[in-house]
Amino acid sequence: MSVRPRTVDWMGRLRGAFVTTVSGLPPAFWWLWVGTLVNRAGAFVLPFLAFYLTDELALSPSFVGLVLGAFGLGSVVAALGGGDLADRFGRRPVLLGSQLATAANLVALGLTTDRTLVLLLVALLGLTSNTSRPAFAAMTTDIVPPADRVRAFSLNYWAINLGFAIAPALAGLLATSGYLTLFLVDAGTTLAFAVLIFLRVPESRPEVHGTRGGAPGSMTDVLRDRVFLSFVVLVFGFAVVFMQHLSALPVQMRDDGLQPSQYGAVIALNGALIVLVTVPLTRWLQRFPPSRVLAASGVFVGLGFGATTWASTPVEYAGTVAVWTVGEVIGAAIGPAVVANLSPAALRGRYQGVFGFSFALAAMVAPLAGGWTYEHLGGATLWGACAVVSFATVIGHLVIGPARERRLAELRALDPTATVRREVGKGSEVGRGLTP
Repeated sequence: MSVRPRTVDWMGRLRGAFVTTVSGLPPAFWWLWVGTLVNRAGAFVLPFLAFYLTDELALSPSFVGLVLGAFGLGSVVAALGGGDLADRFGRRPVLLGSQLATAANLVALGLTTDRTLVLLLVALLGLTSNTSRPAFAAMTTDIVPPADRVRAFSLNYWAINLGFAIAPALAGLLATSGYLTLFLVDAGTTLAFAVLIFLRVPESRPEVHGTRGGAPGSMTDVLRDRVFLSFVVLVFGFAVVFMQHLSALPVQMRDDGLQPSQYGAVIALNGALIVLVTVPLTRWLQRFPPSRVLAASGVFVGLGFGATTWASTPVEYAGTVAVWTVGEVIGAAIGPAVVANLSPAALRGRYQGVFGFSFALAAMVAPLAGGWTYEHLGGATLWGACAVVSFATVIGHLVIGPARERRLAELRALDPTATVRREVGKGSEVGRGLTP
């Protein structure tokens, strides 16, 4: 009697994984997701801003550095201010105002040649384009139940990176028609996101719907939360290391005799891996405690950047990028979900703002600290320090993990969105994931 070999229904498995990944999330989330993808795919100005300032406006390298620093300063202010505004006035007004102001700012910047106005408008662009981030994250937290938040933030992160992978290629084609085209089309996609929010995305702030989100609070309440602030400090350390791929890494690759095109190809691997592994990897990681997952993120980032010490060829650099990209993907999905679950309903915007502030501040600190270390102490010291800082965050997550898990358990019991009544029949795919 012969036994027929079992065949694996790979298409069925992929279809099942797809349904599990996308089912159960509310329609408002998917409108935000579509808007994010369109907006990021049309983010043409930032990747080419330095080229525009030097080639088109003939500004000096030092002034270009000042302009880009002004963008970073605007981003830092936006992180805290945007979170406060989202809690005070609602998520929807902040999202709409930010997108409309950014669209107008892009048009004005594309028509301006005066260097002082350029400096002011780029600083304003950093402010307006980043003010929406805390509101976006707070709205996602409002509308997505705790059990599905890792999945939701993972899908959003995937859309952001897919959009950023598309944008440079499209921008390169549009740039042949002149830089003004980049500004106008970028403004158009930003405006399209605003229209989408206006037509399809309702307000989600808990107070608007009469939920018991707790007494109104302030930024002082956020700064008194030691459990949350300890997490933010660890995130800042992680981000300072991670940002070295934009500053110190290209400098070392240049010193090793590699061309800018080779750096671009190596970094392109980062984007490709993010698009390929983000969703399946984060779905698998949800079964583990967040503190251990975040610790694993630090391990991969530490190993990847630490190994840069010995890299000298494109293949070797690509290997290090592949390792720290895994750590990036893990942290990018789990981190925002931890913040979402740690934040009281009345303070979600401010919590997300402080979380975003840690990244914005790291974006300013990383090139200064990394550049000084590389120039005066050498690459080996820099990448060794990156490994040390990353492994310190690993220890930190494991040490403060129990206190954070206890806080998460307490807040889950009080979260007004923790239990969402099913509106569909039992067993429906649409209803899956609505209750944690």
